[in-house]
Amino acid sequence: MVSFLLVLFLEILVQARTARTETTTEFIFQGFKGNQSEIQIGGDSTIKPNGLLRLTDRDSNVAGTAFYHKPVRLLDSNSTVRSFSTCFVFVIIPSSSNNGGFGFTFTLSPTPNRTDADSAQYLGLLNERNDGNPSNHVFAVEFDTVQGFKDGTNRIGNHIGLNFNSLSSDVQEPVAYYNNDGKKEEFQLVSGEPIQVFVDYDGPTKTLNLTVYPTRLGSKPIIPLISRHVPKLSDIVQDEMFVGFTAATGRDQSSAHYVMGWSFSSGGEHPLAAVLDLSELPPPPPNTAKKRSGYNGKVIALIVALSAVISIMLALLLTFMVYKRRLQQEEILEDWEIDHPHRFRYKDLHAATDGFKEDRIIGTGGFGTVFRGSISTSSSDQIAVKKITPNSMQGVREFVAEIESLGRLRHKNLVNLQGWCKHRNDLLLIYDYVPNGSLDSLLYSEPRRSGAVLSWNARFQIAKGIASGLLYLHEEWEQIVIHRDVKPSNVLIDDDMNPRLGDFGLARLYERGSQSHTTVVVGTIGYMAPELTRNGNSSSASDVFAFGVLLLEIVSGRKPTDAGSFFLADWVMELHASGEILGAVDPRLGSGYDGGEAGLALAIGLLCCHPKPGSRPPMKMVLRYLNRDEDVPEIGAENWGYSDSSTRDLGSKFGGYVSSDRASSSYTSSSLTRISSSSFISGR
Repeated sequence: MVSFLLVLFLEILVQARTARTETTTEFIFQGFKGNQSEIQIGGDSTIKPNGLLRLTDRDSNVAGTAFYHKPVRLLDSNSTVRSFSTCFVFVIIPSSSNNGGFGFTFTLSPTPNRTDADSAQYLGLLNERNDGNPSNHVFAVEFDTVQGFKDGTNRIGNHIGLNFNSLSSDVQEPVAYYNNDGKKEEFQLVSGEPIQVFVDYDGPTKTLNLTVYPTRLGSKPIIPLISRHVPKLSDIVQDEMFVGFTAATGRDQSSAHYVMGWSFSSGGEHPLAAVLDLSELPPPPPNTAKKRSGYNGKVIALIVALSAVISIMLALLLTFMVYKRRLQQEEILEDWEIDHPHRFRYKDLHAATDGFKEDRIIGTGGFGTVFRGSISTSSSDQIAVKKITPNSMQGVREFVAEIESLGRLRHKNLVNLQGWCKHRNDLLLIYDYVPNGSLDSLLYSEPRRSGAVLSWNARFQIAKGIASGLLYLHEEWEQIVIHRDVKPSNVLIDDDMNPRLGDFGLARLYERGSQSHTTVVVGTIGYMAPELTRNGNSSSASDVFAFGVLLLEIVSGRKPTDAGSFFLADWVMELHASGEILGAVDPRLGSGYDGGEAGLALAIGLLCCHPKPGSRPPMKMVLRYLNRDEDVPEIGAENWGYSDSSTRDLGSKFGGYVSSDRASSSYTSSSLTRISSSSFISGR
């Protein structure tokens, strides 16, 4: 009895193993050399001596097939399509016209013999008569390299499609893979390079995943190109199906289609096709043009020769034109350009400003237009390029002679001049880019639009910074530099709200002990000292006058003139004379200011605006006044057009602002006789 049970158990075990063997199919071909008996080929297909499986050559209107020699069981006992997995590497070599066609398929077919199939758009799988017939029982993954089929059914060229009993794709996607960042990267099937494909079907979920990518990537992308629920596969698959490939070419569009390696697995819970060792696969064929008839070859050779001759002639002509253009654009080198290290190349500035586009303009003045530029991708390498077009080359030489000296100026409250460039008649000055714009935009334009107001602390620090910069120009550098155009639009504000005095287009340099002999009146109305209208001689005192006006402007938030009927300095002096000088403070500040500092700044501003140059303090004293290191001196009323009886009162007002550190928004003074606006500005 025991012997009988043992024999019965062994028989059941053998039958179970046999059943499993019969229902599981696995194979791998690292090339097809020596495997001819396991591949059933038809049509134009052949296995090359090196092991490549060629489905078609590049002849016109040919088709080829290649199927695994045994059928594969793909239905379970409950008629559910079994899971399967396949992997293959292929390559497509285009014809001489480089318009490959038509394509190939990976196919599940009830028969390996597709003798009635047509070439071209039918891909060696179907024909015009049976295309779309439900009795075909054909599923194909289509690798199509031609756009258009049946009046545009396949609208996308170079695509992959899922076809059920028809060459009209139910699902199609442009050929692509997803990189490690999840970005879709498209590529061409007809490229002559090896391409690897994974097709995995999960029976329980009826989901098909397809991944395709060039083998040069080295590893399989994580995200499949196609992942679809395909219940229609249940209506197509029979108990046993043949797996393999079909391919075809067209009349005018042809390619050679090769399969380099192939693996397949079906049955079991999670079949997985074996990984192909790419190093063991036969090498792909060379991507060379197909040879045509001798006549066509001669024509092609003639065309190539003529093209070469024409290309050489065009290259010579282009070289000559470029050389001629460079000669025309040759710049005359000045002596200062040879020795000075800060010359920029025009092409670098042209690139930095995007060709001096309008959207790069950050300012326009009387001496040129300023463009924002970038000499690298770093925000710290932003520059401001001022493009000046003088009237003559003599003007260029004179201006450059001044800039050469000014380029050596270095101070925290001066805009740094990085260099310059001369291109034809254009002179370009390159400065550090100062991001917060000019002081006038903060005082007037931007605050009024945004509702923000420049704070008092910022204003007072800006005033002291400008004074420090002017002191450097007048007394601390090796030569005396007269700026001649001190005004808010020429003061730039950096990220830390520090002022930088710039725009030295009108500046002049003098040796210490020498006198100015300039006779041309230059500057901006409202900031010009009275003596400039009489003799035109600029001096450090005329810069002090302009600073005084600027200081009054910073405190009051009002421009120096208004349509000729208002003069800021007169107005502040009249408020001072009436004991209401703090009424000049910008009303937008409300109570948010230091009364002592505001009164001090207004007093210093008036002192700097004295009609007589000799009565104005030098910038060294101005800075000491602002820092409260010195008391503001008394000013005799006779110098301002006041009566002798008010001299004491006037002097006490100027001195009072530095005698106490306490802020006082209710500061008062005794009455003073008013002076006229015209007498103050004109100096009469």
